[in-house]
Amino acid sequence: MAPQAAPPRFGPRQLLLAAAGAAAAALDVCADGWVAAEYARGGRPGWAALALALLAVASVATQACSWLWLRSDPPALRPDVPRWLLAGLHLLQLGFLFRCLHALKVGWKVCWAKAEEEEEQRRMAFLSHDISMLRLFETFLENTPQLTLLLYVILQTNKAEPSQGLGICTAFLCVTWSLLDYHQALRSFLQDKYELSLGSSIIYFLWNLFLICPRILAVALFALLWPYGVAIHFPLVWLAMFLWVSLQGTDFMESPGPEQLYRAMVAVILYFSWFNVAQGRTLYRSIIYHSFILVDSTLLALSWLWCRSPSDEHSYLIPVVSTALPCYLLGLVLRVTYYKWLHPNVQVQQEGSFDEVDANGRTNGLEFCSLSVTDLVNKRMQWLAQAQFPVSWPLGQRFLNGAAALESAV
Repeated sequence: MAPQAAPPRFGPRQLLLAAAGAAAAALDVCADGWVAAEYARGGRPGWAALALALLAVASVATQACSWLWLRSDPPALRPDVPRWLLAGLHLLQLGFLFRCLHALKVGWKVCWAKAEEEEEQRRMAFLSHDISMLRLFETFLENTPQLTLLLYVILQTNKAEPSQGLGICTAFLCVTWSLLDYHQALRSFLQDKYELSLGSSIIYFLWNLFLICPRILAVALFALLWPYGVAIHFPLVWLAMFLWVSLQGTDFMESPGPEQLYRAMVAVILYFSWFNVAQGRTLYRSIIYHSFILVDSTLLALSWLWCRSPSDEHSYLIPVVSTALPCYLLGLVLRVTYYKWLHPNVQVQQEGSFDEVDANGRTNGLEFCSLSVTDLVNKRMQWLAQAQFPVSWPLGQRFLNGAAALESAV
């Protein structure tokens, strides 16, 4: 496997995947509305209202991020449409869908047009990254709470329709896929970064799946006995994660107000899954996080086991709960396996250079993929690259200083 000199080429297969992602985003909204309607018709207006509220909160937060990013993007990266139209689309909660359609248009040009092919390839990498991150936010703000609610409804009614079982499986796949897709998209912004192999991608996908499944099961079981207890548990844990993210000093958005929105959304992700937001080695932060989540999830599951009635009809869940801890531990083992033997950093070290934050901050000629010179002023890309990958010195310092100088000149 050789280092990349440029972002991965965008071809017909990537265009097909992008189209599938846009269709999935639209279908997901329709499916959530259909589920809420079924709850209402079944005499459960509270569940219907909760499902719609989760959908609305996730949509508003995602559209707000999308609009703020568009406002701060370089003109060359903005869609060639009037600003009032972009604002109207975001107010109508159609901004993310418009981004997907715009990316498909650019992707089609990349696949079939010959003019400015390299420039369009890099532009497509930038657009794909934004879409990937917005999808990650929307997934964790909408799908993970909806998934917990769906699992709670199945346990509460003690029956599962085929559509519900299918919905649970697809939701878990979407959540873990969004993490993998985000990680792959972020790597494409740097030159000389090794792509994830098929085996690395599978292990990355599986360890996220095995860590998220027990977490959602524990929250759903806790809600089964104390539905209103989750309304206390979630804000408390979310607040702890929000403070933790704030203490790490993120600098992702353009101003302090939007930065709080970003931290709030990251705190929701951290309620369910690990997400790195700061520079430096992640080992100790990861140990603290997983230890906290493991203890918290264990307490939630033990509360259900201890307080449930001996004649409870949910006794069949005891074997399922018994496998939750081994499942979580298996996820941790797979994560260690990934970073120890399958992470692209291993290959880079064999070549005599270093890749990720887990390389003790050492680099050897790390370079950023850029568009044109004026496009280097995108602070969002700069911060993500710094947070997720170590910047070599003095090369990285020259890059950042040059970007700052360009920004002040624009």
